[in-house]
Amino acid sequence: MTTIYFKGIPCHIYGELPTIGKRAPSFKLVGKDLNDIKSMELLGRRVLLNIFPSFDTGVCAMSVRRFNEEATKLKNTVVLCVSMDLPFAASRFCAAEGIENVFTASAFRSPMFSQKYGMQLIDGPIEGLFARSIVVIDENGIVKYTQLVEEITDEPNYSAAIAALDD
Repeated sequence: MTTIYFKGIPCHIYGELPTIGKRAPSFKLVGKDLNDIKSMELLGRRVLLNIFPSFDTGVCAMSVRRFNEEATKLKNTVVLCVSMDLPFAASRFCAAEGIENVFTASAFRSPMFSQKYGMQLIDGPIEGLFARSIVVIDENGIVKYTQLVEEITDEPNYSAAIAALDD
């Protein structure tokens, strides 16, 4: 069990992020139109998973805005912003913020996603939501980079995530 922190309060996550150099676990998430987003349909493209607790937090919103900006410079790359938020909330946020270059993906129908990707909080103030993490997957479905942010209220390492896409 891995310990991370939410405003200094210890929290634990179940499992571990996927192993770099190994095939990324398959997933099925829900897009803003309520249609499935399947990992198998993304093969041939690079994928950056920006995983976080909720659009309704300042740091999560900042990460979506930042990756939205970065996505305009990325070729053959899909940026998925993944949370447990319902697709309706994600759509409202993106519409209000002018977010057009990333895709939102909800795991509300996919309990296996958090188990396969090892970032579900099993205790603490926001138990049941996701820890802040990044997973970069190459065109062949191989994990190139992961980051589990130790303090949930901190932003991820944007530069390292973007650099991993170029390796």
